[in-house]
Amino acid sequence: MTKRKPRHESWESWTERQIREAQSEGQFDRLSGAGRPIPGLGGTYDPLWWVKKLVEREKLSVLPPSLGIKTKVEEELAAIGRLAHEGEVRLRLAALNEEIAKVNRTAISGPATTLGLLDVEAIVVEWRAARPR
Repeated sequence: MTKRKPRHESWESWTERQIREAQSEGQFDRLSGAGRPIPGLGGTYDPLWWVKKLVEREKLSVLPPSLGIKTKVEEELAAIGRLAHEGEVRLRLAALNEEIAKVNRTAISGPATTLGLLDVEAIVVEWRAARPR
């Protein structure tokens, strides 16, 4: 906890004194990142830098729904290939088809959706064929 600023001392001199004392005590020695450049310091100023960092850090998607559903379908089909039970496969495909139908029905921004409902039976046949006997 830092000490309170004395009334007779200005904020600047109080702050500078604390920094000088910390330096003399070696509190700034061996800090992580010492000697390395600050990321993004040499680039041009971007007023939305914090939004871009948030999207990157939180892995947020800023795609319109019509494009986002395509990525989701690809990921889900890959995950379905690793499932062990046919019932789970059918449940995941039914949920995916519901999402596709919703996007096709409600997407009003971005490019038009070109994705139709998945053929559950055909995917289940492929899933069975890929399973070891």
